[in-house]
Formats: sequence, C-alpha cells, structure tokens
Amino acid sequence: MEKEVTSRNFIEQAIDKDLAEGVYDHVCTRFPPEPNGYLHIGHAKSILLNYGLARQYQGQFNLRFDDTNPTKEKTEFVESIKEDIQWLGADWKEHLYFASDYFEQMYEAAVKLIETGKAFVCDLTAEQIREYRGTLKEPGKESPYRNRSVEENLELFKRMKEGAYADGSKVLRARIDMASPNINMRDPVIYRVAHMTHHNTGDKWCIYPMYDFAHPIEDAIEGITHSICTLEFEDHRPLYDWVVREVGFKMPPRQIEFAKLYLTNVVTGKRYIKKLVEEGIVDGWDDPRLVSIAALRRRGFTPESIKLFVELCGVSKAQSSVDYAMLEYCIREDLKLKAPRMMAVLKPVKLIIDNYPQGQTEELEVPNNLENPELGTRKVTFGRELYIEQDDFMEEPPRKYFRLFPGNEVRLMNAYFVTCTRFEKDEFGDITEIHCTYDPASKGGNSPDGRKVKGTIHWVEASTALKTQCRLYENIIDEDKGVYNEDGSLNLNPDSLTILKECMLESNFAGAKAYDKFQFVRNGFFCVDSNDSKPEDMVFNRIVSLKSSFKLPSQR
Repeated sequence: MEKEVTSRNFIEQAIDKDLAEGVYDHVCTRFPPEPNGYLHIGHAKSILLNYGLARQYQGQFNLRFDDTNPTKEKTEFVESIKEDIQWLGADWKEHLYFASDYFEQMYEAAVKLIETGKAFVCDLTAEQIREYRGTLKEPGKESPYRNRSVEENLELFKRMKEGAYADGSKVLRARIDMASPNINMRDPVIYRVAHMTHHNTGDKWCIYPMYDFAHPIEDAIEGITHSICTLEFEDHRPLYDWVVREVGFKMPPRQIEFAKLYLTNVVTGKRYIKKLVEEGIVDGWDDPRLVSIAALRRRGFTPESIKLFVELCGVSKAQSSVDYAMLEYCIREDLKLKAPRMMAVLKPVKLIIDNYPQGQTEELEVPNNLENPELGTRKVTFGRELYIEQDDFMEEPPRKYFRLFPGNEVRLMNAYFVTCTRFEKDEFGDITEIHCTYDPASKGGNSPDGRKVKGTIHWVEASTALKTQCRLYENIIDEDKGVYNEDGSLNLNPDSLTILKECMLESNFAGAKAYDKFQFVRNGFFCVDSNDSKPEDMVFNRIVSLKSSFKLPSQR
C-alpha cells in the first residue's frame, strides 16, 4: 500500500532540510509581539504558524514580549496579548520571556562589538543620519565619528548608559558598510538614548536597543532555531545574520519570511484603532466591529474558525489579500453543527390567535439543530399570543410574497397552520396587532388533509418571552469608498452598528452566559456579549448573517 504524500509548505521544507543535514537537532519557534496595542487577525496567522510548527516537530514554542520601546508599551497590552494567545490555543507552557530581561546581555553584546571595532558612538542627529545614508541608487557617506578609537567609544557608550547625554544627542551604530546595496547595512543605529520609564525595568535603563539589534540576540539567547517572520523583514535578514555572527553565538537562528495576512476593507493599524478608541467611535480595542483578536472573540468568533481561516489562507511568499467574507464563511462552517437553532424575534409585532383558548399554553418538542440530531430537543411554549417579525406580515404584499397577509395561510414553525383574518394599526399607520385563526389539526406544522402552505415563519410566545437587546454589525469601513480618504483619514460607515432594544427571545435563552452562541432562526448566528450582558439583561451580538455569496474555489 502506497504511503500518502502530504504537501509541505516552503517553511516545512526548509525545516526538514535543516534537520536532515544536522544544522539543528530540534525545533524551537517563538511569537514575539511588541506590547504596544492589541493583536489582530494578522497576528493570529503568525501565532498559529509558529505554534503549529513547534507542535508538528515536537519542539518548543516561546512567547516573548519584544518590549524594547518604552514609549508605547503598557502592561494592559501585555495582559491582553497573553489572553488572546491562550484563547487561540497556543500554549507557551513555562516559556514566557521579555526582551527587557536580556538588556544586560544586549549591552554586553554592544560592548563586544565596540571592542572588535564593529560599533561606534555617533553624534549625528537623526536627520543627519538619514541624509548620510544615501539612496537606493547612491551609496551613503561615512559619519565623521566613524573612526573614533575603541577606548573613546567604550567611554562614550558607558556614559550614555549612565545618563550623561540627552535624548537624541548620541547613538551607537554598527560599523558595517556605507556603500552596501542594502540600506539596512549602512551603519545602522543599534542603541539610542531615551530617558523613559519602562513597564518592566522601571528607570534602570536610559539607553534602549533598536529592534534590528535586539531581536536576533533575543532569538539566539533563547535557542530559537527558526525565526519565522513576515516579508518586510526579508531585507533586514543580512543584518540579523550579521548581529548573531559578530556577537559570536554558537548556533545562530535561521530567519525565514512569509507573506502577511491582509484582509480587505478592515482596519488593523494600531494608530487608527487607537484614534477610533480615543474619539469614542468604537467602545474599545475589543469593539466587535474591529478585527483585533479580542474584538473577534467578543463578537462570537471561535478559535476553531480562526484556525480554519488561517489554514485556508495557507503559507506563501506571495503577498495577497483575502476577502473578509472568507472569515465569515469559516465561522458559519464552525457553528452550523455546534450552535442550537432557537427562535428570536428582532423586530416584534404581536400576533393573536383568536380561536386558541384564552389562558392556555402548551409545550412543543422542537429539535435543537436539524443538521445535528445529537444536540437533542427542547420544549418550547406555545400560546394564544405570540410575537412574529414585522417583516413577516404585509398589508399589501408583492407577488411571490409567501408569508403572512390578509387571507393567507402560513405555517408557524414546529407549531400550527394559521390564517390571517385582520390586523390593527395605531394613529401613525404602524401595524400593532395581527389576528389569525389556527387549525388545531395541523399540530407540528403538518396538515392531515395534505394541503400545503408556501410560507413558514418563526415566533415567540408572548407571556414567556425574554426581552433583550441585539446589536447588528456591518463593516466599520464604507466598502464602496475604500479604507482611506485622500487625507489619510478612515472612510467610516455610519451604519456599522444597529441596536435593536425590543427583541423577544424564547424562554430557553434564560441562563445564557457570556460568549454562549446560538443560531437565531433566519436571523443569523449570535453571541452573548461579554462586556455589557447581565443575567437579567442580556445583550446579543450578531456574529454573522446566515447567507453569503462567498464560495471556496473548490465550490465554484
């Protein structure tokens, strides 16, 4: 019997080759977020990729906070990132690290570079350094401070550490090649002066390493074998390799780049989300209209749906964008067999069955999910007065309207056939009550005489109904205009949130808890909001509607 061949992506092929050739005898990966904001859907791809590779090769997965920039970092972001990663199912076990824990080793590495003539203290301003750097077509110009002696550089760097200089007055630069075709190798800055309090180290340091210097050292200290990162770091790889080589690490990590995950018509930039939060346009980093992992969790997405989405996107070196509809497809796929299908009326109008006995109710046995019998059944109360959707009745219906209108007979889902006899309006012309008669012989939604009805509508019994609030979300971006205006501001959709405050739910929703998920018959998948719900006053977020035009390539 032939062994099944599994297709391997280019990262797996590279790891296989390294292991086969003895470059490494194990695999260790990491996810290294900077704690300056909440993670978003793009980060989920990196988390699941790095964690998945570690599991696949029975290796180690590290979570390391790249906290080398105290200007934007907060403990709040550290905690939110940990929560997001745990929710996705990536387990770092005891391997939680902070780049700031390595500041002493990074300082010693910088001293070593100075001692070997590979680094120097430079007094040029940031603007002058940019001017001296050159262009893609022209080589850079050497700093006038490039040839300081080792002794002078050591003394200056020591005094930088001791706080002798103001922010921006001096930097430590790697001494590489100002004529390199790769601008990143033109004597890059590796340390700067910054008199700021750090969330982890307090005021111990007033100099901080730059990312391109710190990151390879962090990886090497932790024994990372494969440093998986996104494509924008491809041009930085020569510097990554230079640092670990010149500092003298015995088993340098290997950097491998993959394409970022881009979603169409969404906001992922931390600067823009921060502005939306500060201006009160959204109610926080976890507002369900955003695609931060916290927002997706609050809206009702599941870890399984995110994993499916990442798997369908695949791993490649080619940059591409994915339609948000694909993410919605994944949550529908995950919930369609998991979520109980229950009755909720979002825009209610009263329906009265005139020939049903007053004061009488009955319990109907109803399946929880027709596609998944394992979810069992539940009892639903039926009575004389019900709520139905306003859209399920029309006074003067168009052709091919099969729901309720005067004289028409429809099926009340899982209950009886009813025929509309009359209706009542208020002084504004709005329908306030619909009156019907029912056929007692049609219990269960089937007529004994074989007559058929074309319309089936859902309902909620009035005396036991639970009143609740439902939030319907649309894209926060106006998709017709694109994400950004010419001035760089966001094209916001004014209808991104609709709040319905008079929704009526069947009594079986009692006791629902934060994050519990349901399919509201005909209205979509909904989740109990984790922030604003109380046991006596529930709030539901619509995760996604039931229908979409999106199809996987194999389904087209």
